Amino acid sequence: MTAVPDPAGHGDRPPPARFAYDAHTWKEIAHLLANLPVSLIGFVYVTAMLFTGVGLTVTVIGFPLLAAGLTGARLLGRMERARARKLLGVRVEEPSRLPRGSAGFWPRLWMAVKDPVGWRTVLYELIRLPWGILTFVVTLTGLFVLWPVLPFVVRGLTNADRAMVRGLLSPSDELERRIAELESDRGVVVDTAAADLRRIERDLHDGAQARLVALAMGLGLAKEKLLEDPDAAATMVEEAHGEVKLALQELRDLARGIHPAVLTDRGLDAALSSVASRCTVPVKVTVDLDERPAAAIEGIAYFTVSELLQNVSKHSGARSSAVDVWRSEGRLLIQVWDDGRGGASLDGGTGIRGLADRLGAVDGLFVVESPEGGPTTVTAELPWRDRSGALAEDARPAKGASVRGRR
Repeated sequence: MTAVPDPAGHGDRPPPARFAYDAHTWKEIAHLLANLPVSLIGFVYVTAMLFTGVGLTVTVIGFPLLAAGLTGARLLGRMERARARKLLGVRVEEPSRLPRGSAGFWPRLWMAVKDPVGWRTVLYELIRLPWGILTFVVTLTGLFVLWPVLPFVVRGLTNADRAMVRGLLSPSDELERRIAELESDRGVVVDTAAADLRRIERDLHDGAQARLVALAMGLGLAKEKLLEDPDAAATMVEEAHGEVKLALQELRDLARGIHPAVLTDRGLDAALSSVASRCTVPVKVTVDLDERPAAAIEGIAYFTVSELLQNVSKHSGARSSAVDVWRSEGRLLIQVWDDGRGGASLDGGTGIRGLADRLGAVDGLFVVESPEGGPTTVTAELPWRDRSGALAEDARPAKGASVRGRR
């Protein structure tokens, strides 16, 4: 017998209790019988931690001991969540870790001492001992006395256990889950920024800088030959003029890669049309926006489409492609389609994984549909921010939401 979905979003609920003893009932009985030894261990730990840590806060070692004790309480909470997940089918998210950084010893210590996750676990362990005694006695007695109705008694007791786990051991609220997301996204943003800086440095060093060095040397030689061989000097100046044009073009391309002027001046419609004109595959661009989003969102949308069209040119073998950009409620939606050979994936090594990470770092969504033989449809969503930077009320996707497409 399988578990049924929990409409409240708390995981999977077991099937309704009945007189027969099934696997869910035996798991619940095992959980209730284990409550006494497990809660006894937790109670002894937290009381010892509180008496030692709180009692010594008047000394220099009190707060470090309290912080260490609360860290240990977090581990107890993790084990209790694992036990509830295994035996009761309660699936709750793990709370976010304490931030790690170079804020200094005392700020980190104070953050650990006031850790709400640790204190909620302490409260959980304190109230569990009397509850563990009660459930152990009732369940053990019921195995000999209340056998016909024990599944119903057990279900009622374990429902209280489920409520305790969800109330005290789950993340406190959406804010805490959001902190965990931001901690993960921060690493992605830092890595992406560092990679972009390395790319710009490499392009400058290998491209325009090398040409300018060659140009300086050529003009120096032309200067030396100016009097003794004017014709040779004129030829060298002409070659240098060509190098200047190439260097300027490379600098323009580099500047376009950082942030194109056409995007700043005229918006996504003109900027994406410019990108499409450089694609080796014919591209139809449709931008349906009644206003411009914030510059940062506009830039991410531009570079997302730009890289996807580069993939179309290099890897798809397509004969036609299309780009659609529109706004739906509080989201900016982007869809890039081509009739190529397909087979693209987030693990395909064509930069798509990097795009997905970048969009994820700003609460974006990214979906690739590319069966073998094609066609390929890549759909992305970004939160809508207006030019003042205000975030639309419905800009964040619902948890587990999927992107919407036009095709």
